[in-house]
Amino acid sequence: MMNIWFDLHNSPHINMFRRLISELQGEHEVIITARALANTVDLLNLHRLNYEVVGKHYGANVGRKLLGYPVRVRDLYRFLKDRSVDLAVSQSSFYSPVVARLLGARSIYLNDNEHALGNVPAFLFADVIMLPEFLDIGKVRWQGARAAKVRHFPGIKEGMYLWYFADQFMSRRTDRTTQDQRRAVYVRPEPWTAQYYKSEVNFLDSLLLGLRDHVALTVLPRGRAQGAHYRAEKFKGIRVIDTALDLADIAPDCDLFIGAGGTMTREMAVLGIPTVSIYRSELLDVDRYLLRTGCMQHRPDLDAETALKILDNAAERGPNLELLHKGKVAYSQLYSLIVELACLIRKRRPRGWRAWCKALIRRRIRL
Repeated sequence: MMNIWFDLHNSPHINMFRRLISELQGEHEVIITARALANTVDLLNLHRLNYEVVGKHYGANVGRKLLGYPVRVRDLYRFLKDRSVDLAVSQSSFYSPVVARLLGARSIYLNDNEHALGNVPAFLFADVIMLPEFLDIGKVRWQGARAAKVRHFPGIKEGMYLWYFADQFMSRRTDRTTQDQRRAVYVRPEPWTAQYYKSEVNFLDSLLLGLRDHVALTVLPRGRAQGAHYRAEKFKGIRVIDTALDLADIAPDCDLFIGAGGTMTREMAVLGIPTVSIYRSELLDVDRYLLRTGCMQHRPDLDAETALKILDNAAERGPNLELLHKGKVAYSQLYSLIVELACLIRKRRPRGWRAWCKALIRRRIRL
C-alpha cells in the first residue's frame, strides 16, 4: 500500500482524475489537495471527494503569482511532510513536482499547455512528464522537457475520462424532450486570471446580449468573481451558473457551445456537440488538432448573427470515437505508470528542504 498525492488545483482536474482516484483507493491511500480556484471546491464537494484546501490563487498579476508560488510550495510541504507521500500525480500543477522532490517522492506531471511558464519548474523536477501526442515537443523543450522524461499519451487529455462518460451522455441526450423548449446555448468566458491568456476581457458582452432573446442562454463563469460581472442588470434574462455544474448536466442539454478556450470547450468538441472556440490568445496544439479534424470551429470575432446561423445549420455528429478510444488507452497508460512507480522499491531522496539542498550541492560537486 502506497501513499499517492493528487494536487487538484483547478476545476477540470476533478473529472480528469476522480475515476482514477476511486480505483486507486481500493489498494492505496490517496491524499487530495486543492486550491479555491474557479469551481474546484464546489466540484470536489459535489463528487464527495475528501480533500484539503492548501494555498490560494494569486490572480492575474504576474508579480503576485511569482511571489505566491514559493508560498504554496511551502504550505504544501508543511501539510504533506508527515504523510509519507510515495508518489505525486498532477495535471498542470506547477507545485506538485517541486514539493514531491522536497518530500523525497516520485512525481508524474501531465500538461497540454505549451504556453504555461509554470512548466519550467515542473518539468525540471518531475520524474515523468506526460504530454499529448499532438503537442509539439519542440515547443516545450526550452522549458526543460527532456526527452528522457517525456512519455506521449494518445489523443488529448479530455479523452482520458470522456471515454467512460460518452455512453451516459448519448443516453441522456436521446431521452431529452424538445417540446416547448428553446435551443440551449452554453457560453464559457475567457480565463481572466490565467498567466497564458494575453487578450482582452469581457469581450463577450455584445454576443451574449445579441443571443439573449433567441435562445435559452447559459453563461458558465470561471468562478464567482467573473460571475458577478454577468449578473449585472444589463444581462437580465441570461442564466448564470458560477457554482458546481457537472459535465453530465451540461452536455446532454447543449445545442451549441461557445467557449473562450479551455478544457470545457474541448470536452464539448470531443463529445460531438457543435462547438465554437472564440479564444483570442495563441491556440494550443491540441486545439489546432481539433480544428483540423472538424471537431470545432474557431471564430474569435463571433457575433450573434453568425452564432445563430451556426446553430441553424448544426448537425448531430456524435462523439469522436477515435479520440474516445485513444482516451481509454491513455487512461490505462497513466494507471499502469502509477502502479509501476508506486510499487518500485523506493530510493528515498533526502527528506526536507535542508537535506535536499545539501544533497544537490554534493551532486554538483561530484559533477
